[in-house]
Amino acid sequence: METETLNYVLALGTLGMQLASVALVAMYLLRTRSAFCRDFLNILSTWALWKGFGLTLLATAFTLYYSDVLGFIPCGLCWFERIFLYPQVVLFGIALWKRDFSVATYSIALSMCGAVIALYHHFIQMGGSELLPCPASGAGDCAQRIVFEFGYITFPLMACSLFVFLVVSMWITTRVRGDSF
Repeated sequence: METETLNYVLALGTLGMQLASVALVAMYLLRTRSAFCRDFLNILSTWALWKGFGLTLLATAFTLYYSDVLGFIPCGLCWFERIFLYPQVVLFGIALWKRDFSVATYSIALSMCGAVIALYHHFIQMGGSELLPCPASGAGDCAQRIVFEFGYITFPLMACSLFVFLVVSMWITTRVRGDSF
């Protein structure tokens, strides 16, 4: 598959996650008025660990594919985003094995930190001025856009969308299952 095609497919997936995040919040707000929303959220919460594991594993695989196979050098902010993504694969894997839904709390914390960094990174790539110096050393440049689809989707926005989706879906899972933070 060509890089341009892969970028487009990943951008479509990102758009899907953005729409799904909004839809999940709307369904959560409507859960008391709609049996469909309540039932859908219950079903979704039973698959939360698989969903989290699959998405974080896929995202990890794509970041490694872009850097190690295609040769795109990640910048310093990309590495910080990866710091908050990569451990979640292991956390969700262990949680699946033990059927432990309390991992949602850890995923929310990691994802919120990752989303803030990714949103700042996206701001820089969209032409905003750096508030902090780029931690890149060597060839990686935080302002360089490798992906730019639909006029706004960049790699950092893909990461931010994943983190926001994880926050929303894990938060809803804790609420539906009756778990507390």
